[in-house]
Amino acid sequence: MVKAVSESVKHMATAKEANRPLFQLALGAVFAALVCVVTVLFTIPIPATSGYFNLGESVIFIAALIFEPFVGSIAGGGAAIADLILGAYVFAPATLIIKTFEGLIVGITNRKLRQRTSSATLSATISIVLGGVEMIAGYFIYETLVKGYPAALTEIPVNIVQVVVGLAVAVPIMHAIFRVFPQLKS
Repeated sequence: MVKAVSESVKHMATAKEANRPLFQLALGAVFAALVCVVTVLFTIPIPATSGYFNLGESVIFIAALIFEPFVGSIAGGGAAIADLILGAYVFAPATLIIKTFEGLIVGITNRKLRQRTSSATLSATISIVLGGVEMIAGYFIYETLVKGYPAALTEIPVNIVQVVVGLAVAVPIMHAIFRVFPQLKS
């Protein structure tokens, strides 16, 4: 009897692990939709570049910090969908690449730092700063190519503020979610 229960539990654990990629893909799609909605609803246009400040950044950070790199990277793709909805078509291809890598960087860095430090806040902050640097540099390079050098400079401060606001929103939400669902920490 004990052996049968043990085998059953082992089988369930194997089945759960086998479905993990599918679960992460579905979760990533949900977060991508959430990034899109939050981006569309909370947007401030930047006329110099035809870009915009938005709060979708914080959702990418939350996905990457809580559900790790794969989910964070898929969530980043939701920002490209928002570009299409908002009419910022010229940014959509760059946004897809930049925000996907941003979510990936935040998730990977956070995972590695959490193994080395007991401070979730410190690892999340460092991870977000590194992901934010990639986002700022990525848009600066793209905007320099598409809109020109002076226009690309005007968006750097806005992107810095976007990262800082995203950090200020994401880290407290991460802690709140971990308090309610401590099993997500592992």
